[in-house]
Amino acid sequence: MLSKTLPRLIPVAVLAGALLLAPQLTPACTRCVYLGPKDTVVVGRSMDWAVDPETNLFCFPRGMKRDGAAGPNSIKWTSRYGSVICNFYNAATVDGMNEKGLVANTLYLVESNYGKPEGKPVMSISLWAQYVLDNYATVDEAVESLRKEPFRIIAPVMPDGRPAQGHLSISDPSGDSAIFEYIDGELVIHHGREYQVMTNSPSYDQQLALDAYWQQIGGSVMLPGTNRAADRFARASFYITSMKPTDDLDRAIASVFSVIRSVSVPIGYTTPDKPNIANTIWRTVFDQKRRVMFFDSATSPSVLWVSLDKLDFSEGAPVRMLDVASGKTYAGESAAEFQKAEPFEFLPAE
Repeated sequence: MLSKTLPRLIPVAVLAGALLLAPQLTPACTRCVYLGPKDTVVVGRSMDWAVDPETNLFCFPRGMKRDGAAGPNSIKWTSRYGSVICNFYNAATVDGMNEKGLVANTLYLVESNYGKPEGKPVMSISLWAQYVLDNYATVDEAVESLRKEPFRIIAPVMPDGRPAQGHLSISDPSGDSAIFEYIDGELVIHHGREYQVMTNSPSYDQQLALDAYWQQIGGSVMLPGTNRAADRFARASFYITSMKPTDDLDRAIASVFSVIRSVSVPIGYTTPDKPNIANTIWRTVFDQKRRVMFFDSATSPSVLWVSLDKLDFSEGAPVRMLDVASGKTYAGESAAEFQKAEPFEFLPAE
């Protein structure tokens, strides 16, 4: 048996070794999807960053007119669906769920190369997740539309001086998932229920190869334990697919929280040679069946949640914000705590 398995393991083992020797970047987010019986779908993600990105939660109604914030050739659209999102530096949407239960998560990917516009409309990457939440009800619909590339992405520099490079994962209440990356200027899409886990580097095809390597070893035998992206992928993949099946949504949510916490980086963790290593700043978990978003700040003693059924997404309704960046503590259902606010300006890429 070993002689048959070894040839398949050698290429990914070499890749794993190369990643261990490669320099690691500070961003370290993780996303995973739990697929349970009776259409139980729960998504969790961690936001790991070297500094606090001052995230707040926003409620956006339908009918908002937007443009791609990338100059005169920016794509323009009007939002079809309302959404609840997490912003980033008050200049981007990086996480959220729309009123149809579609979830979008943006994670850092240093290998990203978005190519040239080639005459197409353009859009700042700060709006990528928001565009998907505004326009699509299902993963299948999003994939069918986005594979035609109605726009090209422009990646500006973020307020912290880092290039705004990322890949996008989406999922819907059916359990369908898709991963979107731009590698060497070309859009690459991985579409299917099997794409349950995503971290940062390397590109997603290599993440899948590494996962196959660890599946051959067996997570009950050994799992890699560092905060490196490849190690977090292996741990999250093993745990999210090894949990006891349950259609008890509260139990499933607790289980996903436990997985995403197991791949989080403790606040204050650092090493002498990596003084700016990313810590987990916050975590989100999305109950896509009941359309509830949970938000867990690493510096808060409690978890808050927002039931989308309790928010007003009607066209003409005001934009509302839940201020979590200031350190104010919320617990439990917090939809009523959202206050009228001006929408933030998305990071331009002119």
